[in-house]
Amino acid sequence: MSFDTAVNRFGSHCVKWDMMETLYGLAPQEGLAMWVADMEFAPPPAVQEALEKMTAHGIYGYFGDESKYLAAICWWMENRHGWTVDPSHIFSTHGLVNGTGLCIDAFTVPGDGVVLMTPVYHAFARTIAAAGRQVVECPLALRDGRYEMDFAAWDAQMTGREKMLILCSPHNPGGRVWTLDELQAVADFCRRHDLILVSDEIHHDLLFAGQKHHVMAKIDGIEDRLVMMTAATKTFNIAGSHTGNVIIADPALRKRFADRMNALGISANSFGLHMVTAAYSPEGAAWLDALMDYLTENRRIFDEGIAAIPGLKSMPLEATYLAWVDFSGTGMTPAEFIARVEKEAKIATNHGSAFGSGGEQFLRFNIAAPRAHIVEAVSRLQRVFADLQ
Repeated sequence: MSFDTAVNRFGSHCVKWDMMETLYGLAPQEGLAMWVADMEFAPPPAVQEALEKMTAHGIYGYFGDESKYLAAICWWMENRHGWTVDPSHIFSTHGLVNGTGLCIDAFTVPGDGVVLMTPVYHAFARTIAAAGRQVVECPLALRDGRYEMDFAAWDAQMTGREKMLILCSPHNPGGRVWTLDELQAVADFCRRHDLILVSDEIHHDLLFAGQKHHVMAKIDGIEDRLVMMTAATKTFNIAGSHTGNVIIADPALRKRFADRMNALGISANSFGLHMVTAAYSPEGAAWLDALMDYLTENRRIFDEGIAAIPGLKSMPLEATYLAWVDFSGTGMTPAEFIARVEKEAKIATNHGSAFGSGGEQFLRFNIAAPRAHIVEAVSRLQRVFADLQ
């Protein structure tokens, strides 16, 4: 396929485009949707073929025998990440926000603190608060334009009421790929403060050249308190399948999680299982490699365009397709720069404040779109900030 081919998503019940007018006041015919974290690309042909085979069969009953699905997950993790997964450790959830909620439910009680390294994926805080737990924000340090962990400060914040830490690895929205030393330090921090560690690694396949993702499950001294979360949904643009993996090696934690799954009657949908099985394949791997080549050029065009605007700076993007742009150098308030981006440039983005402390001066832009879309976005931004030139 050509990633340059634009797919018209208007009227397809697509959140990103069909809710843009309601939420941003931007009609899809004139606005650019760069907010929701899904891609403008069709998934690998093998995924479409799997769905066509299902619909040709015409019966949509209960799914049985997950052996091929589990084998595909294990094959992918071994071949792409050097991680050997026991299939009996895998739970299928309705995506990883659902997986996050299940972890909060299984391993904490109302009133417990759940630690987030902010700014971070906004659904974490929303899910924690809705469950009656306390969001504990541990701000990342912004040093030389990139995020770093600040354990000395975070140690001082802990009160003993915290029971869980949710890690985003690679980081959304900052695009950081955490180093082995940083991940070991996270493990040590969790052990010092007796925290369950939930490692959300949904972006782990979306790596730019020269980057290496390290699976938290391979870090020393964490297995007895670790919950891994992975999914094919971000990698292959199949988020609507709502299919995620929660992988737990520790038997005691695994039983607690299984009990909550059973108590809530949760089981995966057959469409998602077929899609993931097809995606986690050599064909899917080749598609992903081509995708990252394409996104590399999108990143270059976007970053160079942003760098040409005085006062704007995009954080170096090591993974994900989500550019995190700092507007603090403009001297504008968030309301002022947001108004220029949305009302004048007519681009819908994610507001940085939604990601927690430290995000207030940022906007998040999704660059997983045909190249013409990225070129147009850069042109619009340069036009509306032309007075800064």
